[in-house]
Amino acid sequence: MAQTVTPPRGMRDFLPAEKARREHALSVIRGVYATHGFDEIETPVMEDSSRLHAGLGGDNEKLAFAVMKRGLTTDDLAAAAASGDALSLADLGLRYDLTVPLARFYATHRAALPPVFRAIQIAPVWRAERPQKGRYRQFVQCDIDIIGEAGPLAELELLTATVGALDALGLEGCRIRLNDRRILAGILGSWGVPEELRERALITIDKLDKIGPDGVAAELATLGVEKADVADELRALAAADWHLADGVVPPPAWLDVDAYRELMALRDAVPGTPVDFDPTLVRGMGYYTGTIFEIAHPDHGYSLGGGGRYDHMIGRFLGHEVPACGFSIGFERIVDLLAVRDEGRPRSVVLVHDADLEPSALLALKHELVASGMRVRFERRVKNLRGLLDRVTADGFDAWAPVNAETTDASSLAFRDLGE
Repeated sequence: MAQTVTPPRGMRDFLPAEKARREHALSVIRGVYATHGFDEIETPVMEDSSRLHAGLGGDNEKLAFAVMKRGLTTDDLAAAAASGDALSLADLGLRYDLTVPLARFYATHRAALPPVFRAIQIAPVWRAERPQKGRYRQFVQCDIDIIGEAGPLAELELLTATVGALDALGLEGCRIRLNDRRILAGILGSWGVPEELRERALITIDKLDKIGPDGVAAELATLGVEKADVADELRALAAADWHLADGVVPPPAWLDVDAYRELMALRDAVPGTPVDFDPTLVRGMGYYTGTIFEIAHPDHGYSLGGGGRYDHMIGRFLGHEVPACGFSIGFERIVDLLAVRDEGRPRSVVLVHDADLEPSALLALKHELVASGMRVRFERRVKNLRGLLDRVTADGFDAWAPVNAETTDASSLAFRDLGE
């Protein structure tokens, strides 16, 4: 009995039509980012294990796939088992995001890079997720980052480039949610959360959309947050807007006014973009140091992308601080929302030929059509012509033409539209 053959759990194959759809979207994103002055780079799919587990990736470090050392012995396995340190068996790991590799890349090549470096990274990453709808173990990230710019220009460039990419893809109705880690620090301080527990508390607040204010308050209580009205405060925070420092009423005690005014300046600098202030926005990565942002869509209860400022990461490699800020589009989520546009796509045609035709004659026809800018595929004529035409229509072809002994050149082909 034949076995079912499928990809590993959480990983996918893509048939030609879906692959073409994905590549079209990636081409649009790359084109927009390039027009905004970003340059594409490439890094290895693996990094040193110690680098991937250096405390830079937050909870994602727990999801990293490890690559075992070569030449391990039974003694090595026994020692790892005795110590409980499974990572001692690995010296490499698959990257779980593109930000840690970028920091290493910049530290390696900084002498060859401009003072302010604008990078595009579009590549697969791997995480040992529990596979479910919308979560995969291999997926594509689309990142842009600016390294070396400490001022708000970096955030503004990232926001405008990202909004430009979404517009070019035809994805309408998106909004940008803004917050700042300094504001989150003020909230935690007002609740009496000690410094050593703040990262854990932020991870809990990041679950707000999943477990609600009461669930977050209960989980914070297990960390020792004794404030009785945390759930009510979370509800009030979720309703906060852009009026908190307008001078009519004193700003709330938890608000870092400087950070808030910087967010207002970002909002005012992109007047055509809907921008919301959300003091409960966390972003899960522990390396964020200032501004954080997400893409929200009214029809979907999940983020379509996000990012923020991470000024301390590169300093871990160089020994001195380098300002950095990045924005990542959630490609796997966005690509499912897109309709492929036909403009700019070459006409795709199928030549349905008789079996006894000379290959050289067929290639001559194909050469003429390809030279005119068409995409061309040969298909041998079969009895079930309707089935053949349905298949090539699903593959994205626009027209077909029969080819027989009477066909002399490309001008004698009688094309018929597909999909009608």
